[in-house]
Formats: sequence, C-alpha cells, structure tokens
Amino acid sequence: MPTPTAGVATLTVGPTQLQLLPQRAVYIEALEALLVSDVHLGKAETFQHYGLPISSQTNHATLQRLEDLCRQLSPTSLWILGDLFHGREGMADAVIDAWLKFLHRTQISAHLIVGNHDRRLQDTLDQLSVACYLEAVDVGGLRFSHEPELDPDCLNLCGHIHPCLRLTMGCDRLRLPCFHWQPRQNQLTLPAFGEFTGGYDIALGAGEVAYVVADEAVVEFAR
Repeated sequence: MPTPTAGVATLTVGPTQLQLLPQRAVYIEALEALLVSDVHLGKAETFQHYGLPISSQTNHATLQRLEDLCRQLSPTSLWILGDLFHGREGMADAVIDAWLKFLHRTQISAHLIVGNHDRRLQDTLDQLSVACYLEAVDVGGLRFSHEPELDPDCLNLCGHIHPCLRLTMGCDRLRLPCFHWQPRQNQLTLPAFGEFTGGYDIALGAGEVAYVVADEAVVEFAR
C-alpha cells in the first residue's frame, strides 16, 4: 500500500475518504486516483509570446511535483479537473514534449475534464495521450468537474476558482492556497496545482472549512 505524504489532512464525507495533500492534490485510495486542478502548463510561454521574460522553469517544477506524487502514491489514474494547459500561445514544442515525457515516465492513465483554458485547444489535446471530457464525469459516486456543479446528492470535486485564504495575525498578513470545503453544497474546490498561477480570496461561510496549504502541511481553518 502506498505511503501518504506527510502533512496530509483527511476529509471524510459519508463512505468517501479524501486525502488532501500539501502538494495541492487529492488522493482517493478507494479509487487509486490522484486529482489535481488548474495546472496551467505553458503559462510562462504565453507571457513570453507577448514579450515578457518569464522563466519556463515553472513547467518543470510543476511536472516534477506531479511525477513525485505519482511515484510515491502509485495511483492507477490521474484526473485533471480542468486547465491542464494555459492557452494556444503557450503550446511550445518544449511544453508539449515535457508533458509527453511525464506520461512516458509515469505510465499513468491521464484524464482531463476540459476547462475554460483547454477549450481552445481541442485539436491539440487529442494528440497528447490524455482522455478528454467536455462535461463533468461521475466516478465511484463522485462528480469530477472543472467549474463547480451544485448537486447536494453527489459529492463534487472541482477547480477553476484557485481558492486562497487570507490570514491576519496582528500586523502580519499571509495569503495561502487552500482546499475549500462547503458541506451545504457537498463540494470541495481544489487549489491550483501549477507553480505559476494566481489565486482568488475566499470568504468562509457558516460551517465551511479552508484546508490551507502551509509549506509541507495542510492546516484546517473553520468558521
């Protein structure tokens, strides 16, 4: 059995146990599935296309973190909840080659819920050894989607929002990515996985929980 990474938080919803990883991913042992969202490969290259000198090392760091998780947990499937790539301008040969080499090294079965950034790349995605889904997919009683889908009877795991929690401690302020659990909506929103992504500050509603990614640990903050 694979050893979960240190600093994991566990969220149990009915019979489903979700391991929330400090690498900004979710592992579901019962499905042997690793879930990430908003990877945004090629974002640096998109900026380069418009003349901004952003380092391409962000792609390497993102894929290395994903590969390390695959080797550590040995999932049989990788589910990307949208926005694997950032845009057409960033689809440089080096970006595509890095993705294909990742798949070759890990031999993982990759599945992509097509996100708003991916939709413009349909002709390219078909050539990248990833199974693509234009709509939400139900897997093992769970609903995987890019944008949030409200269905109280089905646990929804989604992305798109890039949730962050802003913390204030005296004069100190800190903004960290988080998993946003909303029990009334039966919904868990994953943080953006990519190294070079923005974030959206969430406000916790009654009963909601932010599982904040603080370096190598996931820390629970509840309202």
